[in-house]
Amino acid sequence: MNIVVKRAVLFYIDEYPIARTALLTWYNEFSKQEFHTFNELKSVYGNASIVANNRVIFNIKGNDYRLIVALNFKQLAAYIIWFGTHREYDKIDAASVKFDTAILKYKL
Repeated sequence: MNIVVKRAVLFYIDEYPIARTALLTWYNEFSKQEFHTFNELKSVYGNASIVANNRVIFNIKGNDYRLIVALNFKQLAAYIIWFGTHREYDKIDAASVKFDTAILKYKL
């Protein structure tokens, strides 16, 4: 899967250094995969959940962190929308949370 705006991973690693290894592991594994349907994705990531707007929720570092990714299966593209702790996740609406455009200005 092509992960659009790869700097989002680096941004969130700086924000949540404890999740660094787990998030990088997810990124490295996920970017080598090709998923054409949610069922294909689910067969590899059994804990993944789908919500509205083609968004998928991944558990990172056990269940300590949540990652929201918008997927376009036809174009094999993934767009990281949001990352945070489970507690922070409980305070947002996963279907409508917006991408933080400040990430686009993050220095690599």
